[in-house]
Parts: sequence; C-alpha cells; structure tokens
Amino acid sequence: MAISFKEAPWYIQALVFVALAILLLAAGEYTPGLPVARARTELEQLRNQETRLNQEVSALQVYERRYSEFTQEMNALNKQLETLRTIVPEGKEIDEFMRLLQGSASASGVQIRRLAAQAVVARDYHYDMPFEIEVDGPYFSIVDFFARLSRLSRIINISDLTFNGLGEGRTRYPVRPNTTVTGSCVVTTFFTTAQAAQPPAAAQPAAGATRQ
Repeated sequence: MAISFKEAPWYIQALVFVALAILLLAAGEYTPGLPVARARTELEQLRNQETRLNQEVSALQVYERRYSEFTQEMNALNKQLETLRTIVPEGKEIDEFMRLLQGSASASGVQIRRLAAQAVVARDYHYDMPFEIEVDGPYFSIVDFFARLSRLSRIINISDLTFNGLGEGRTRYPVRPNTTVTGSCVVTTFFTTAQAAQPPAAAQPAAGATRQ
C-alpha cells in the first residue's frame, strides 16, 4: 500500500527537503545564465585580471629599479662629458688657453717673449692647435713652468724644445738679473669641433655677374 509524502516519517521529510535545497543551490551555482553562475564567472575573470595586473606591476617594478640605476649612470656620464670638455674643449677657446699659459708663466717667474700660432692639424677625432713660444727665465723656473703646464685641466703637449744658456747677444729682449735660460718650444693644445677649424667657404659669384 502506497504511503503519501505527508505520512512519511519526519526524518524522511527532512532528508528530502535537504536534498532539494542542495539541488537548488547546485543548480543556481552551475546552471549557465543564472545570477549566481554569472557572478561566479565574473569573479573568476576578475581574479585572472588581477593576476595579470600583478605580473605587469612586478615587471614594471623591475624597470623602476633600473630607472634609478640608469639615472645614476646618466649623471656619471654627464660628469665625465663635462670633464672631457674641460680637457679637450669643443671649440678653440684661444683666450682661455692664453690665460692658462700666461698664468703658469707668471706663477713660475718665466717671461713669455713671443707666441706665434701655427697651422691647425686635423686628426681622426680632434684637432691639434700648436703655438710656437719663446721664453726665458731661471732654469728651475723654466722647469716649474713646464710642470705647471702638465697639471692644467686642459691637455697641453710640449715639443721641439730648443733651450740655451743666456749669453751675450743671445736674446733680443731685456731680461731679469736672475735669468739663466732662454729658448723656444712648440706648445700644442686640442679641440674637437670641426667647424671651428674650417675656413669660411668662398662666396660664389651671383648669376650673370662678370669677372674682372
């Protein structure tokens, strides 16, 4: 004889209700199109997006740390560039060179009697700018003069040294009483700008102009 659901024991009814609740919950969770399922899908997508963003942030943090390193390297290179510009300037800067030369001579007690510019010589990466100078003074003052030139911030080379002891008729200039050496040498400094070494281009005659 069949027994209706209402006549079943209470614990059977409870189990049926629990099973129905579980079934409805599972249907709401996993059945496509239902709000719970859509929310679960969106949550999963948001988690995936968060993971990708975290990976991108981690990669950018590496670049951020390297940016600080690049900034320090750039500052160091700029300082090196400024130092190189002092050692070998971009332009001739003849006035500054004369000031350095005369300052070293005055500090050493040496007289520069003559200074003649020679032709600029082109090299692979720079230009030589030589000057022939004639100096006189005490021997140790001459030595100190060349020592001071070697310590200047700008590179200066000395070549073609020709020095003699001071004798009768050896100099055309009045000298100090303690002067013992007179002579000449070539003092060469350097610069890097090609335009400064090139003479201006000759003007081209205008169209239709006649030559004399």
